[in-house]
Amino acid sequence: MNEEMALQIKNLKSHFFTSKGVVPAVDGVSIDVPPGKIVGIVGESGCGKSMTAMSVMGLLRHPGRVVGGTITLGGRDITHLSKKELSRIRGNEISMIFQEPMTSLNPVYPVGKQVQEAILLHQKVTKEEAKKRVVEIFREVGIPEPEKRYHSYPHQLSGGLRQRVMIGMAMVCQPKVMIADEPTTALDVTIEAQILRLMKRLRDEKGTSIILITHNMGVVAEVCDYVYVMYAGNVMEQAETFELFERTSHPYTRGLLRSIPKLDTKEERLYTIDGVVPNLLHLPKGCNFCNRCEAASDRCFEEKPELYEAGDGHKVRCFQYESGVKA
Repeated sequence: MNEEMALQIKNLKSHFFTSKGVVPAVDGVSIDVPPGKIVGIVGESGCGKSMTAMSVMGLLRHPGRVVGGTITLGGRDITHLSKKELSRIRGNEISMIFQEPMTSLNPVYPVGKQVQEAILLHQKVTKEEAKKRVVEIFREVGIPEPEKRYHSYPHQLSGGLRQRVMIGMAMVCQPKVMIADEPTTALDVTIEAQILRLMKRLRDEKGTSIILITHNMGVVAEVCDYVYVMYAGNVMEQAETFELFERTSHPYTRGLLRSIPKLDTKEERLYTIDGVVPNLLHLPKGCNFCNRCEAASDRCFEEKPELYEAGDGHKVRCFQYESGVKA
């Protein structure tokens, strides 16, 4: 990955300062998003996936804030921009689709008007031109009868149509980067497949770079070009998608893959990773995963491993790969 990145996150640290202590929700995360590629961020709930996205978008609220690292969008450092500067970028150069569209759309305004607002905010066009663009983008994202749906309220649309509206809103100004935070959660498998096909089409036809946040390894395998596996605020493993599934290296990633049901086996009980995600206020002294790892040694409980090279672009946060070059 030597080309200039559409988005580059380097050693990002986002902490929450609470009355009980400092919570390192994102603790030294580095992610490269090449132009026209889909990058998956995967992991259990609470691993820092969404907090990474909120940090990139400048949407962290008190008591959370970015305390270290850099976020570079198309070669420009956007880590500490003012609210006014961020508002010019959000929706225009980088956009985000949130997990639940019903809470992201205003219930008292037609969905078309809400998408139109994004155009009028960032582009010098008339209301009539903006309306035409909204109908056009609704058609592009597969919303039937787009002229009619322009006047619909969120509650009048199905979950799949609401998510398409959100994708349309995210894409209407043709941003370089789009972040999709679990965009298929709560959708049935048929609609999920349609949304994933739409994302691949946006990548292939528009050249949009996409960060796809999910806990579903099947979704990752289907649409992502690169994968980052997160756990307790750290990236534990990163690789091209085929490489990661072919040579799964970190014990945590192996556990995630083993927990997926398989049609060709007759196991009575699904595999589970023992233990629970550690409390971020009381992380282990050593590796964040040591208390749940089947391969943990005494050293794992005392020292924190770095990201080590395990092959061409394949990096693993595990002492088993220490003989490789530190990433």
